[in-house]
Amino acid sequence: MLDHHSGIAHAAYHDLLRSLKDEQFSDIRGNPHTEKRGNRTYWYDMYRVGTKVVKRYLGEDSVETQDRIARHKEISAAQEHYKINRARLIRVLRAEGMSSLDPATGSIMSALADAGTFRLGGTLVGTHAFRFYEGELNIRAAQTDMLQTNDIDIAQFERLSLALAVDDKVEGGLNETFKTLKFDPTPSLNGNSVWRWRQTTSQTFVEFLTPSFNADEDIRDLPALGVSAQSLHFLNYLIADPIPAAALYRSGVLIHIPRPERYAIHKLIVANRRQGGPDAIKSRKDRLQAAFLIRVLAQDRPDELNEAYADALSRGPKWGTHIATSLRHLPDTKALLAAL
Repeated sequence: MLDHHSGIAHAAYHDLLRSLKDEQFSDIRGNPHTEKRGNRTYWYDMYRVGTKVVKRYLGEDSVETQDRIARHKEISAAQEHYKINRARLIRVLRAEGMSSLDPATGSIMSALADAGTFRLGGTLVGTHAFRFYEGELNIRAAQTDMLQTNDIDIAQFERLSLALAVDDKVEGGLNETFKTLKFDPTPSLNGNSVWRWRQTTSQTFVEFLTPSFNADEDIRDLPALGVSAQSLHFLNYLIADPIPAAALYRSGVLIHIPRPERYAIHKLIVANRRQGGPDAIKSRKDRLQAAFLIRVLAQDRPDELNEAYADALSRGPKWGTHIATSLRHLPDTKALLAAL
């Protein structure tokens, strides 16, 4: 039996998320306009600072984005009220038993968001992303061994980062943010590129990742964020079309996470890639997370799960082999997917 939160918690979470999404458009300073790249349309806020014209990225075009841009003056005028209301909603959610971020993790997520990490296309992946499906799916994840991690993983498409950096980027990169949070860079093997940072006051690591479309999984640059990233195969599937999520910290933090159905199937793939050796514990955790989400989604969102499963299988025999091998350890999960 799945353990859901109450209807009160479900409504409060989505009210909180709606308010945080509104807040993104509260500081528009100039004239919002659209730009087309390929078959996608993106919104920018364009304004002058002295003699310089600044273009600030607002997000991909959608009906929601258009509505918020049309209401941006109203949203800006009501910001203090929105902030007070969000703090109230977070109190309600905590009382209803929804997990909140601990102060250390919350301060890191908040600082990354304030620097523009998620606004500029960063997506939280890994176990910290898994935690946020509690609000998205209105479900409790009771098994603590699925939730243990010291890593905060941020992924971004290299091509998106290159395109955004032409007009908008984290000024000076994320170096100042990490310095404030007492993080030291962990140099990669080539000695120059830094994609992993370690907090000196804890065992927390922040790692940056990007999809690999080559035979190698090498280090790539993410110029919009001003960092390097470890490229990984299969990651492009995971971070396509991410969704917003609300972190319960102070008056809320808006982040982006993978779609839950893609996260679940991707975990079956990476679980098999991590077989044996020091990664065996991570592989088991990957399978637990996949099994949990697939059980939830097979009941609540079977069409989305079936589409994500079929998409992964259609991408080649290597994808199918990884998934099938992981499912040998998860007969109940295999049966759920077969029944879709």
